[in-house]
Amino acid sequence: MNLAGTPVSDRRKDQTKNKKHRASLFTCFASHTAKGAGHPLTFVAAVLVIVGWAACGPVFGFSDTWQLIINTSTTIITFLMVFLIQNTQNRDSTAMHLKLDEIIFALDGAHNTLMDLEDLEDKDLQAIQQRYKSLAMKAQDAIEDEDLESAAQHIEKLATVKQPGPKNGGSARGKRRAEHSRKRG
Repeated sequence: MNLAGTPVSDRRKDQTKNKKHRASLFTCFASHTAKGAGHPLTFVAAVLVIVGWAACGPVFGFSDTWQLIINTSTTIITFLMVFLIQNTQNRDSTAMHLKLDEIIFALDGAHNTLMDLEDLEDKDLQAIQQRYKSLAMKAQDAIEDEDLESAAQHIEKLATVKQPGPKNGGSARGKRRAEHSRKRG
């Protein structure tokens, strides 16, 4: 639903009917472990384990074995959690990129060349960022100067920035419309 409460799509209903994909055992385990690790009760449990370990110190005479138990336990848990959490972060990042790519693809006037920015080198990303930042600053300056016509022109330039290279971008929908118009006319 949109902000007005009007249904925008019934795609969610269709997804629940056709939900036949199953996550792998590792994916399921990694997701549940990452969610559990971030839960407040997990933090409380970890604090209680540390308090229990510290309370046992006098019983074991603060021996090397007593210290080795906590050091080994925390090292193993940390080592394994790094991989589980990284796996979850990678999947979340990929899903987010795919969702953003879908939005870019669906918007008229959007540049499809921006869809794979994550694959560019840092210097290329910085150059693109600088170009957008410059255009945004010009539009902001025009707004502050109350030159709304100039601000509108700069905002329009922001919307039409083209990626350098052989492709000039544009939305797929716009390209289909242009192609359809050529066939008709």
